[in-house]
Amino acid sequence: MIKFMLTFFSVLPLRLNHFIGYCIGQCLYFFNTQSKKVVTKNIALCFPELNAKAQRDLVKNTLIETGKGLSESGFIWLNSFDHNASYVHKIQGEEHIQDDGPIIFLTPHFGCWELTARMISRFRPVTFLYKPLKKSSEEGFLLSMRAQQALYMAPANNKGIFKLQRVLSARGAIGILPDQDPGEQGGILSPFFSHNAQTITLLAKLARKNNAKVVLAWSERLKRGKGYGLNFQTVDVLSQSDNLEDDVALMNKVIENLARTNPQQYLWNYKRFKSVIDY
Repeated sequence: MIKFMLTFFSVLPLRLNHFIGYCIGQCLYFFNTQSKKVVTKNIALCFPELNAKAQRDLVKNTLIETGKGLSESGFIWLNSFDHNASYVHKIQGEEHIQDDGPIIFLTPHFGCWELTARMISRFRPVTFLYKPLKKSSEEGFLLSMRAQQALYMAPANNKGIFKLQRVLSARGAIGILPDQDPGEQGGILSPFFSHNAQTITLLAKLARKNNAKVVLAWSERLKRGKGYGLNFQTVDVLSQSDNLEDDVALMNKVIENLARTNPQQYLWNYKRFKSVIDY
């Protein structure tokens, strides 16, 4: 059933695809779903300066973007990289990835992050860290969609971390989605929108160890299904104090600043603060 739905969405024009995603998002909002409850909690925590109506509007718009994210998955995964690239109508900061040295792409869950990874691999080979799934069949399917051409995957375990280090040692490029809860062994509590969140330390550690350039990368959905804008920006996540806690706090601030530029396109239906609050 999942494969059928992905295939269905893959053949639709992007404008129609995103319109259906818009309708999915409206349903997520009006039927008081679990996604709505999580988004509402996160918006209240992170945007207390907004009044009640503004918060409700942001929750609704966020769920609409969530719906688009669901519908566009098949459109991205089941079409070629060249097909994906034809919908990227503007690229900013391309010069930041034209570098012979090691690069770490800091890729938050913002906009269409699946497209971001694919587009990066068109410029240079890149290995992305991913969280293994519990079911091997589901993981195999996911990897078949993601690990193609010059886009490689490394599991978030010791074997995968060693693979990332080898790539950086060879002056290659890796990518990390840094805004999921890695658990206590892989993270520390660090402020995000003025609230502590369990945050991955690996990116900062690898950047410091390998003197790697860190590039913030994101794909932003354009309005009315017109395509995407691809963005690259060099950022500094290494503190002058040489302290890991300060490094991670800098990284979270980079993600927060990006999320504030277009907050409805950030992944607010993820329980980002689950280590410190109840959802």
